[in-house]
Amino acid sequence: MSKFLKGTFILLIAGLITRVLGFIYRIVLARSIGEEGVGLYMMAYPTFILVVTITQLGLPVAISKNIAEAEARKDYAEIKKILVVSLATTISLSIIITPAIILLAPILSTTLFTDQRTFYPLIAIAPAIPIIAVSSVLRGYFQGRQNMRPSAISQILEQLVRITLIAVMTKAFLPYGVEYAAAAAMAASVIGELVSLGYLMTTFKLKKRFPLRKNFFQFAQQGKQTFHDLMEIALPTMGSRMIGSVSWFFEPIVVVHSLAIAGVVAVNATKQYGSLTGYAMPLLMLPSFVTFSLATSLVPAISEANSRNNHKLIAYRLQQALRLTFLTGGLAVIVLYVLADPLMQLMYGSTKGGYFIRLMAPFFLFYYYQGPLQAVLQALNLARAAMINSLIGAVVKTAVIFLLASQASFGITGAALGIIVGFVLVTILHFATVLKKISFPFNMRDYLKGFLVMGASGWLGFWLFENILLKEHLVMRVLTSITGMGISYLVLLLLFGLIKKDELHRFPWIGKFF
Repeated sequence: MSKFLKGTFILLIAGLITRVLGFIYRIVLARSIGEEGVGLYMMAYPTFILVVTITQLGLPVAISKNIAEAEARKDYAEIKKILVVSLATTISLSIIITPAIILLAPILSTTLFTDQRTFYPLIAIAPAIPIIAVSSVLRGYFQGRQNMRPSAISQILEQLVRITLIAVMTKAFLPYGVEYAAAAAMAASVIGELVSLGYLMTTFKLKKRFPLRKNFFQFAQQGKQTFHDLMEIALPTMGSRMIGSVSWFFEPIVVVHSLAIAGVVAVNATKQYGSLTGYAMPLLMLPSFVTFSLATSLVPAISEANSRNNHKLIAYRLQQALRLTFLTGGLAVIVLYVLADPLMQLMYGSTKGGYFIRLMAPFFLFYYYQGPLQAVLQALNLARAAMINSLIGAVVKTAVIFLLASQASFGITGAALGIIVGFVLVTILHFATVLKKISFPFNMRDYLKGFLVMGASGWLGFWLFENILLKEHLVMRVLTSITGMGISYLVLLLLFGLIKKDELHRFPWIGKFF
């Protein structure tokens, strides 16, 4: 099995575990601090993502790409320069950004978020910044060498620590107020990041091919060209992510102010935003662990092929990624659409987010495509084009949210529609940009077959849920429906020739059955 498929498979398994653990974290969080607490947490969380984006400076992707190319040349001195320059850059940024977020927290909470209680979750973000600065560089290093195991294990460790701490910490701080509980939830994430970094540093020390600290400053001084090479990839990549992060940062601000224009009071606006982004969105984004795994593996794999001018291999790997995205995303869409309310009821004890899932699920297939397409653009030195596409999508999304959410007839539904319009537009633009660079066959017949399979499996899942005898056992009805959809989906994919037996044979563990 190729390094690309092996790396993707490792990240898929780890991604599935971390997303499930992350979802357990969200369920415990929602049940511990309620809809209002989740709203406060989710208002502060985009700020966390924004400062992480600034600190990382787009370097993880650049590190992965450049190390993959240096590894192909066996240039270990250049690999060390890449690591030294990247660590010096991210650590320097974290020293500036950490005190800045502490100083800006009062202004952000009172002026922009219009809910001063967000001050406490914002302050809790600060300790995570230097931790993430170092861990992101180490993850980029391992991914560049197409060794996905350390990155995968570190993600699982992080989630396990978060879940272990969340219930205890929120319970301890909840008597002081929901804002303190939300801050405790953020602090649990910081401790998880710290444990993850400890594992990555230990693994690097055991497996490194060179002493990193020896002549560190000398390598940093000699790394001007290396820094320039990294920035050629990192800055457009950061620009693209920055646009997404800034857009997400302003999203709760625009939503809250738009709902205020529509006549919704601040507390209710916080609750509604919590239902959309804290309840529905995590479930909709759960299947994206597949596309994240593909995107992470695609950057070094396509960079290596591109450095050898192997256009046939680039097209083949892109086709693999897009087909796997469609097939896995299709199953996710039908499960979420058919079982929106029951899943919400089981996880949160409420169906408040079910409406948003039914509204958004059919369009999320576009979202699942976005990661692999952006990874391909970055690997082909088209990060600038990806950044422009993201900027267009972010501007349109924000405009649609403001136009619709400020009208009483739409309200929070306008925010959901704005989010949909944003990611659908970006995916279409990414796809058009990739097609300009790489010509590859697009089999419309296979996609039509895929939609037929989705429709048939979705209908079966709905029928099973409605007609199963154990009406009072919601868990059994949901499990039976998901199992029925999953089995019928796989069987129909094999019958329609959308998955080949020889492709299944390549995967470890499950391959021997085919």
